[in-house]
Amino acid sequence: MRLVEYTPGYLADHWCDRGHVLFVVSGELITELKDGRRFVLTAGNELTRCPISAITRTGPSTEIGATLFIVD
Repeated sequence: MRLVEYTPGYLADHWCDRGHVLFVVSGELITELKDGRRFVLTAGNELTRCPISAITRTGPSTEIGATLFIVD
């Protein structure tokens, strides 16, 4: 378990192949899939995911910054 803080404008240069549970403590996290769907998670949202690196267009990003609680 870890608490991670992304600064405004953060764009990951990778996508982890492990599954995670993410909880957005504050801010927002953006994930975009290869089919064009875009998911914006805001404070209070949870994302439980399997490894989806094969279908993501980009790694996670944030325009305004985000604090995440992550369970590996």
